[in-house]
Amino acid sequence: MASLADWSSANSEAFRQLGVLLTGTEAGLVAEALEDGESLTSAVGAIDVAKRSEIAQILGAAGLRFDGELIAAVLRGVEGARSATRAVDTLWTSPGHVFGTGALTTSLVSMVEGARQSVVCSTFNFQKTSGMWTALHDVAMRPGVSVRAYIDAEASAGGRGPSADDVAEWLAPGAVLQTKRFDGKPVRNHAKFVAIDHRFLVVTSANFSWSAEYGNVELGVVIDDGHLAERVEGELRVAESFLYERVSRARH
Repeated sequence: MASLADWSSANSEAFRQLGVLLTGTEAGLVAEALEDGESLTSAVGAIDVAKRSEIAQILGAAGLRFDGELIAAVLRGVEGARSATRAVDTLWTSPGHVFGTGALTTSLVSMVEGARQSVVCSTFNFQKTSGMWTALHDVAMRPGVSVRAYIDAEASAGGRGPSADDVAEWLAPGAVLQTKRFDGKPVRNHAKFVAIDHRFLVVTSANFSWSAEYGNVELGVVIDDGHLAERVEGELRVAESFLYERVSRARH
């Protein structure tokens, strides 16, 4: 078994890459499986399938594929780091940017553009004039990055914006889910947030529109907290079967 003194720069880089790729939940599940005596091949079954080959390559290149005890210890560190809130900041939007902390179009959009693993977002109003329209499209087309968007089914009624089908086509191969009726009544999607790489969570009053990014007074909070981001994503996935339905891509 390797010790701290045996770690090379290659080992350190491999562990850094694991910390970037894995969520806290994934790291904890793999570590638990390794601690229970499972092989690495079996343990990585808890990881998103899109990441497994890359994880195997990273560990193989560093010569760590058969050192389950060391890998488990490192993954416990990843799990702990992901559970801590690292920073909280505000995002203001206003005419003239008078708050001086950066508008949503210059901060949230750039965060989405920098996503390496995933973007999960929810909004009421989604307009093509929004910087998020292009940012989400571009990141959805990037290999290895998943996009999941929750939208209001009636927000674009009367042609006030792109239809749910338009959004689904634009964000393909990402997943778009719209609200459906619950207990006989339409559900309105007023939850407005963006979760990036299972780590950054932005909760905001702003819709995805030009006015929300430039003209209105809007406030958002950026939280660097992997545990909270994953919790929000997970809670919404549980609610999907009750409140949302998958929007199919339009066929041309």
